[in-house]
Amino acid sequence: MKNARTNEVSDRRAASADAKTALLNAYRAARTAAEPGRTARQAERAALATAREERRVERERLKLEEQERIETEATARQAAVEAAAAAETEARAIAENARIARVIEDEAVRKANRDRRYANRKARQG
Repeated sequence: MKNARTNEVSDRRAASADAKTALLNAYRAARTAAEPGRTARQAERAALATAREERRVERERLKLEEQERIETEATARQAAVEAAAAAETEARAIAENARIARVIEDEAVRKANRDRRYANRKARQG
């Protein structure tokens, strides 16, 4: 006979309560035994999280610096393009004025030559 005593409800309830108490005590003992390792793991996780956050902040700072550099270069390029366009416009205006001055000068020379020929003809006739 394996189990000579009778299993009454109160006996089963008491055995269940004892088993639960034993499990709870075992859990508490394992938890206190693992406490130094747990705090070490928590400290390691906190250090990793801090390092990760520092790397993220550094990446963000580098990204902002790169963006500012790109914006500065774009502004400088835009200013150079605008300066080149202004210089080209000014050069075209100077060339146009020079061409107009040459045309006016050529017209004046041609008119002077015509007047001289007219005066020479009148002098020969008169």
